[in-house]
Amino acid sequence: MGRKDVIWLGEAEKSIDIAGKTYIVTGANSGVGLETTRQLIKQGGHVVLACRRIEAANEAAKSFDGLKGSHNVMKLDLADLQSVRTFSEEFQKKYDRLDGLVCNAGLVSMDGGIKRTSGGLELTMGVNYFGHFLLTELLLDLLKKSAPSKLIILSSVVHAGSPDKRPKVHLEDLHYHTRPYKAFEAYAEAKVAAILYALELAERLQGTGVTTASVHPGWARSNFGQGGGLLTRMIMGIMRPLVASMTNSNEESAQTTLYCLLSDKVSSHSGAYFSQQSVLYRDKECRGGGWPMTSPNPHARDIEEARKLVAASREVVGLQ
Repeated sequence: MGRKDVIWLGEAEKSIDIAGKTYIVTGANSGVGLETTRQLIKQGGHVVLACRRIEAANEAAKSFDGLKGSHNVMKLDLADLQSVRTFSEEFQKKYDRLDGLVCNAGLVSMDGGIKRTSGGLELTMGVNYFGHFLLTELLLDLLKKSAPSKLIILSSVVHAGSPDKRPKVHLEDLHYHTRPYKAFEAYAEAKVAAILYALELAERLQGTGVTTASVHPGWARSNFGQGGGLLTRMIMGIMRPLVASMTNSNEESAQTTLYCLLSDKVSSHSGAYFSQQSVLYRDKECRGGGWPMTSPNPHARDIEEARKLVAASREVVGLQ
């Protein structure tokens, strides 16, 4: 049963014919990414499912049979920067346009201590932010060439924190070499970084026809209880009936991303934060969401910090 307070895509957006347009959705084999992909294909678009697990993506893609548009599955492991480079090269050999890039894939490492990518980055920040950062930077020229185009990067309500504790990006120790590691704090930091990146890109790409947005999709039911150890999974299982009444289906959770991709109104809000409703906001006035809305976290609205983050990120991923 759906939530009554969900913000839904309008009929005007759902009726747009996007035949001839090409999109990339990372992590498209399940959850919010899969439902985002399904709607784009339903409206005639061609979507590249950029996924780490090719077999799972091909299996999920069987559900697109009979829809108006088309799709392709390509390998992308955001925890491996060489995989990101290879994906970008192969994509640009096959396609000469990119109308929308949806940086949807993500994870939170809840299985104990710190984990790192093959390149030594903290895993949660590496997948949620740095992998998407490199992918976006490598595809920016194609996005500009295809303008008007959209870049959507998923954030989360957790970036907001609480009035007495707002997450921020720690530029002095991005990789947790010296500070204590807490998995959920790393996730929150990565989601702040996502919002700052969309903000910086909007400034940098002004006048190019590329619109950026960061998105909180809602409390997606598919993500609940998927990570963590045995105790965490047991607790999640016990709480599942209660949680089901507070969370969003994958279809509901895809609405904000789809709105940002399909609505012409978003172009006048480049760099903004768009949020589905969420009971998880500690700031009560934010719980209804907004397309767009102002983040309650001042660290996510700091353009100076955004510029510094992007400069640091270019060094991290090896861009000149």
